[in-house]
Amino acid sequence: MKPVAFHEMLGEKFFVRVTAAKFNSLTKRYRNQDAAKSVSLHTLSDAQWESYFGAFTPFPNSFKTPLALCYHGHQFGMYNSEIGDGRGFLYAQLRENISDRLLDLGTKGSGTTPFSRSGDGRLTLKGAVREILASEYLHALSVNSCKILSVFETNEQLQRNDEPSPTRSAVLVRLSHSHIRIGSFQRFAYLDQPHEILKLARYVACHYYPDINSEKPPEELLVGLLASLIIRVSEMVAGWMTVGFVHGVLNTDNFNLTGESFDYGPWRFLDKMDFNFTAAYFDQQGRYAYGKQPEAALWAICRLADCFTEFVSTEQLEKELQKFYPAVQSALFSKLCWRFGVVPDSDIRAEEFVSLFFSTTNNSKISLDYLFHTFYAGFDAQQILSAPDPIRPLLYVLKELPARQKQRPQYFDEPVESSLVIDEVESLWAAISDNDDWSKFEKKIAVIKSYSAALNA
Repeated sequence: MKPVAFHEMLGEKFFVRVTAAKFNSLTKRYRNQDAAKSVSLHTLSDAQWESYFGAFTPFPNSFKTPLALCYHGHQFGMYNSEIGDGRGFLYAQLRENISDRLLDLGTKGSGTTPFSRSGDGRLTLKGAVREILASEYLHALSVNSCKILSVFETNEQLQRNDEPSPTRSAVLVRLSHSHIRIGSFQRFAYLDQPHEILKLARYVACHYYPDINSEKPPEELLVGLLASLIIRVSEMVAGWMTVGFVHGVLNTDNFNLTGESFDYGPWRFLDKMDFNFTAAYFDQQGRYAYGKQPEAALWAICRLADCFTEFVSTEQLEKELQKFYPAVQSALFSKLCWRFGVVPDSDIRAEEFVSLFFSTTNNSKISLDYLFHTFYAGFDAQQILSAPDPIRPLLYVLKELPARQKQRPQYFDEPVESSLVIDEVESLWAAISDNDDWSKFEKKIAVIKSYSAALNA
């Protein structure tokens, strides 16, 4: 474990020091040993685990007090200058063992802050369970995501309008490479503080983009940062589209500067292709529907570019932004081939393959989980002939691509379909809610890890 405290270098304009809530009762519900091992926390005793991740005892050589980060953001297209960390905070930074990259320990449900407004600063246990499932499944599918490190149930009764109340409560800790958001830059633009924008950009380049010289002149620095983020966000969004994931709330404060999925609220996974599907019941206009996620991501990146106009010409910013959709197309091709267990062929045009995938899955309404599981890394002509007519053109193309692995993993020969559609998620929660039975949830996590091992064999 290598605790650090780089965020404090940014100064008090970037955060507010806060105090963690005190919980009368803590029951450990989730301990992610794989994630803990990546930062050498896997050897902590149960008592130490509770002390750090339930009582938020400061780590040695890291922050003395938790930091509620300051940011603004566009929420469903409307600018909001009254947001920030309202029920979470950053309370430690560590170094990842293998890469030595910076990692944040961030919370959710850890109490009120000056940004809580009328909120209670708490998290429901169901919300915590859903965050674990989303992050684990996306990670298994090689989509850049935060990792949920720990969840404690706090034995409080919460009132919520969107689920039966009173409901059980929890406090969650996530590992993410950054909690700096597009909205962090927007706040300084709103306050007309261009020098703080530049200071934050140099910090981001220094700690998260080692290929960018953080001391470059402003225009070169900001263009390089924008170009690098475009690549990372295009990879993230292509990952969502490939696995049928709908984030639900793609506000600019939900995009961080390292291109990682995080803050899983009303997420859903598609059962079958539906470009108009929305995950959030309150997204009545379908702004963040599954098929609009690339558009929403580009819109968010454009809002970051708006913050750079003090230093970079509009023409130069637009030139970089035009690279986003081609980057998404390229990433979609690579990720679809990976999901099918085949090697991309340079003779196949990425746009044509991507278009074929989405058109055939949309026309056939085939289960995406069934499709990826059944036709992973090799299948015979009889399987193709027995498949629905609209899906056959895609299968014939896939059949010509070499398998990525020498031998098809046995996992895909079993009658098991990896899935995390809403009915299964609700079933897992019902067992916990009705009977305090965590066995189905634990089994599901094990299945997800097995799927990840098969995909990466």
